Formats: sequence, C-alpha cells, structure tokens
Amino acid sequence: MPGAERTSGTSAAWRNRFPVATVHGFIGRVSTSAQRTEESKPNVYAVILAGGSGTRFWPASRRALPKQLLAIGPDPEQSLIAATVRRIEPLCPADRVLIATGAHLVDATRRALPGLPERAFLGEPVARNTAPCIGWASAIVRRRDPNAIVMVLPSDHHIAKIDRFREALRLALDSAEAGAITTIGIAPSRPETGYGYIEAGDVASDGVHRVKRFVEKPDRARAEEYLESGRYFWNSGMFFFRAETMLSRIAEHMPALAAGIDRIDAARERGPEVERQVTREVFEGLDSVSIDYGVMEKTPLNVVPAEFGWSDLGSWQSAWELSEKDEHQNTVTSSALFIDARGNLARDLRTDGKKRVLALVGVSDLCIIETDDAVLVIPRERAQDVRLVVEALQTRGLTDKL
Repeated sequence: MPGAERTSGTSAAWRNRFPVATVHGFIGRVSTSAQRTEESKPNVYAVILAGGSGTRFWPASRRALPKQLLAIGPDPEQSLIAATVRRIEPLCPADRVLIATGAHLVDATRRALPGLPERAFLGEPVARNTAPCIGWASAIVRRRDPNAIVMVLPSDHHIAKIDRFREALRLALDSAEAGAITTIGIAPSRPETGYGYIEAGDVASDGVHRVKRFVEKPDRARAEEYLESGRYFWNSGMFFFRAETMLSRIAEHMPALAAGIDRIDAARERGPEVERQVTREVFEGLDSVSIDYGVMEKTPLNVVPAEFGWSDLGSWQSAWELSEKDEHQNTVTSSALFIDARGNLARDLRTDGKKRVLALVGVSDLCIIETDDAVLVIPRERAQDVRLVVEALQTRGLTDKL
C-alpha cells in the first residue's frame, strides 16, 4: 500500500498500537510460559470444527472428503486436521479433544485421527452452522467437567509459527478462565475483502483487549482503512470460554437452541439410542445460525491480537503460496516437469500408484490438479472459481464427481 510501512508482512500501525503482541513481545512471552509450565490446564478442552462441503479444493476435496482430511498444506504426509490436533497437544491432550463433524464424515475423520478415542467424534445429524454445533459440544463438555474451559478451533487452517500460536492460545485461555468469552484476532497483512474483521478497543489485561465491534467483509477502500488504522484484525473463528458461560449466553440470546440442548441432555438419561434420535430431531428443527451472529456479536468479548503465520487455506492459490518452490516459483514436485514455465502449482493426487509425468511448457501461473477421476486446470488468480465447476457438475447431474 502506498505510504504504508511494512514489517514482516504486517502493518506497522498494528505493531505500534499493540506492542505486547509483536514478534519480540511474543518471544518474551513464550520464554516466560516455558518457565511456568508446558503442561495443559486440567480443565481445558478443545472442540475442533470439522464440517465442510468439499468445494474449494475440488477435485481433491469432495463431499465425503473435505479439505481438512487432505494433506494440502506444506506437509504432504499430514492432513490439515491431524496438524491441528498435533499443534494443541501441549495445551490439550487427546483425551480432552472433541471433533465436531457431519455424521456422514465421522468414519473418514476417525481414520484421519486414529489416536483419538471413539467418544471424541461428534457427528452432527444435519448441518446447522456453528452455533448449534458449539452449543451442543459445550453441553457435552460440561457433562464431563462443570468447570471446563473450551477452545473452539477450525480444523483446516495452516499455522506457520507454532510457538506464537500456542502462546496466543494461552493468553486467550487465561482470559476465558477469568470469565470472558475471548477470540483471537489475526494481524492483517493486506487489505483483505474476503474476511470479517474485529475492531480492538481498550486493554483488558496484558496482551488482551476488549472487542469494540465485529465488522462484516469490507470493500477494498474500507479494508485499506482498516489495515492502515492498526485497530482491526481478521476474525480467526477461534473462540475460548467457560462451557457454562457459553451455555448461559446461548440461553440469553438463542432460547430455542438452549431448549434443544436441554432436550438432548435429558434424552441422554434414556440411553444412547434415544439420545441419537432426539439429537437428530432437535438439529432438524433448528435454524442455521453462526456463533458469531447468534452470540458473539451480542455479548461483551475480549480479543487477543496475534501474528503467527496464519492462513485459512481458502483455495489452490493458498496452497501454492505455502508450497516449496523452485527458482521459477513452480511448486517442487517429483511428478511434474517445468520447461520455460513460471509460478505454477502442479499436484498429482492419484491413488492408483502409476507413474506419470505432468509436463508444463511455456505456461505461467496455473493450478493443475490431477486425481483418479478428474483434472483441473485453472489460472491461479481465478482459483476461487473452482466453485463454478462444482455448480456445473451439480447442474449436469454428475454427483459422483462431487
């Protein structure tokens, strides 16, 4: 941006206004935390949101194989959801992790996370957005520990700086333990129009600010203003709270959901079959509402401003950005040959085990993705338009490719 100083991809305005969360501040905090303890609090639970429709990374992702189950990050041997669970191990061991996913994805998700116990997997009978999911999971956690502190995390993000990430989580958990629903705001590195923003207000405690307001996705001019101001942060979709606090807020702002959660709790006393049946009935009768709209925008919140190399991996363009590249900015892969080619992403994701070379000659800035039954060729700058392919397949009735 003209006239704006940049430091490590993050606005100088943010660093000046929130110095406690700068790189040097975080290094100091990590050291302090390491001296304090690397063990988790005994009442911390994680709820990892692992739904998804499998569209943005077609043809690799499908309805039955959404992106969190794919190894599309920098580590080709680890799925995104497995990386998420591994990142939080020092703060929350496996026996206190819950995976909230669709009922139709439970088996595939369990295979991706063989180290988690069976009771860790919550299968939503129908998708109703994040408010019902988080409310239901919070009630389950409260059954196990009435004093539980819950961290809700997306399953399909990439984090480059794990020490800083964990320290931001520690600050957020401390804030939640003190009674405040807390989120993490990502320091913006560009005037992004595809994310919601959080405006940070007064200091609540060391490294934590009060949320002044949530802001919907802005236009380009407004996004540039947000970046320049240093007060606005990307909404990470991560939330931290006492289970009892969240359920109280749901009862206050979403009474129909609270009543449904109470029905499910009561059904539990009548056995697992009855509980499953009532859970389906309740979910089918609920409106589809995000936790942001249903609760977060209506109650006082805290925010931890942070910078830890975050990416939501929103498209094949994001995958290219995070991949190892050669001197011509092509992704490094043993299955592709690049001749007079620049800036290309090539992925051979076939599972048949056959050797085949993909040769790219005289082309630039393409994504070429090959699976067992489909090939995608798309300019990187149009990576978001993969959805148009999915829509066309639906229109033509080619549901076996979705």
